[in-house]
This record gives sequence, C-alpha cells and structure tokens, in this order.
Amino acid sequence: MRYRLSCSFFLIICLFVSCREVENPRTDFGRDYQPLEVGLFWIYEVEETIVFGENDSQTEQFFVRDVIEYSFINVQNEEVFVIRREKSPDRSNWVQFSGFSLQFRGNALIRNLDNQKTVNLVLPVEIGKRWDAMVYNNLRTDMFEIEFMGNVTIGGQFFQRSVKVRQEEDDDEITFRDNRYEIFTRGVGMIEHYYEVFTYCSRNDCLGQMIKDSGRKTHMKLSSYGRI
Repeated sequence: MRYRLSCSFFLIICLFVSCREVENPRTDFGRDYQPLEVGLFWIYEVEETIVFGENDSQTEQFFVRDVIEYSFINVQNEEVFVIRREKSPDRSNWVQFSGFSLQFRGNALIRNLDNQKTVNLVLPVEIGKRWDAMVYNNLRTDMFEIEFMGNVTIGGQFFQRSVKVRQEEDDDEITFRDNRYEIFTRGVGMIEHYYEVFTYCSRNDCLGQMIKDSGRKTHMKLSSYGRI
C-alpha cells in the first residue's frame, strides 16, 4: 500500500512539473546580443575610405559614439529605441551627425536607418540560420546568414559568446566588390561593423584591373561601452 502511494505521489509530482514547463516556455532567446535600454552607449574606432573616382580617394580615422537617447511605443505596441550617433576625432568633442532606431519585432532585431529597415539579427542564434534582411522594405532580397559563433578579439579586447552575421561576400573582380558583416556579443551588443562596397572601372582600357572608381569602406571596432 505504501509502495502504491509513493508511486502515485511521484507521478503527480512529475505531472505537475511537466505542466509548469508547458505553462512557462523558454523566453530567453538571446535578446541581450543587442541590449536596448535608455542611457546605454557604445564607442567605436573607425577607419573609413571613400573613393570618389579613379585615383581620387580619402581616408579618415575617427571615433563614433552611439547613445540610446530615448524610447517610444509605436502603433504596433512595440518599444522603439532611438540612437543618437556622434563623431569625434579624439573622444573629447562629440558632434551629432546621424541617428537611427533599434527594436525587436518578435525575435528579429530591426535597424531603421535613413528610413530603411533591415533585419540585422534573428534569434535564437544558430550557425547557418539565414533570413531576408529586407523583408520590411520594397527592395530586392538580401540574405543575411550567421556564419560563426564563439570567441573573438576586437581591438585587443576578448569577447565571449559572439556571433558573426555575414551580410554579403561577393567580388567578381570585374565590376564590383560587396563585403559586409557585423559581430554581436551577448551582454554587449554590436562590437564590429565592416562595410566594403566598391565598383571597379569598367572601361575597355581598365576592365578587369580592379581599379576602384566609386564606393566606400568603413570599419568600426568597439573601443568601450557602458551607461551614461
């Protein structure tokens, strides 16, 4: 009799635990790969080269600071965080020159820059996951893919639990080069941004020589982060 009671009690406990698991499904999908909270900031070291034409380019080194200035609730009842982007040659005198917003829609991180929304990360992260970054725009499909998960070193800093999102990697060595990626670290946010998009000279006298005639290369690496 005692044995039957013990078994019955054990089955009741198991049923209770399983019900609690169903009632409380997994909610941590990794949104802290991009923390969003008013007052957070990130400072990046930036090297940028702009090509205006053949043998006409300009390279500049500076710092960029992104600060989450405020948030609001949009018509879809989603919290949108507005980021002020500032520029400085020495990390002392900051001048605002741009801005954008970040938000989560479901498990998708959406960046709205210059009225163009891109899905820069989809959670939960896993190698090989692919998605159309332009799903919220009337633009051609642009597939992003998670190609790496692990530890990385950026600017002498070691970051664990990082994920690299390959946005594009194409170079036909005749007409264009398009190489873009971003790296996010859990608990930190975006730690690296790489953008290299150029067109090559396509005249008969320079075709195939990979002579850049327009485009931009911007490499941002995290220097420091925290809360104002």
